[in-house]
Amino acid sequence: MNLAHALADINWLAVVVSTVVAFALGGLWYSKALCGSAWLEEVGLTEEAINDANMPKTFGGTFVLQFFAVTALAAFIGTDSTWQSGLYCGLLISVFWIATAYGITYLFELRSLRLFLINAGYNIVLFAIVGTIIGAWH
Repeated sequence: MNLAHALADINWLAVVVSTVVAFALGGLWYSKALCGSAWLEEVGLTEEAINDANMPKTFGGTFVLQFFAVTALAAFIGTDSTWQSGLYCGLLISVFWIATAYGITYLFELRSLRLFLINAGYNIVLFAIVGTIIGAWH
């Protein structure tokens, strides 16, 4: 694969939209409505600590990193794709690369299965959705 050609062929509007979707999904996933309270408990943080954090840095950095991840996924999926192939790529990457990397790290760090399921689950859902969007949007 030629990286220059892969980047030139990317549908950048699809990448930007997918990045916004990824960012919104993170906000929902880690909210109190879903996994936020359990996540705070598992990582040993309080709402006060989160509120005192540098939110522009956290959210800005998250958005930029999501953009990089979505761009890489778009390059991996390529231009000859369907929503099914995008979904398939997103699931393969998230389950067999991202979740396994979390799993290995969490085993050595003695982190809980609950935290693994929260964080890996987010990435699996995220990359499945984003892969579907990128695959479908030529």
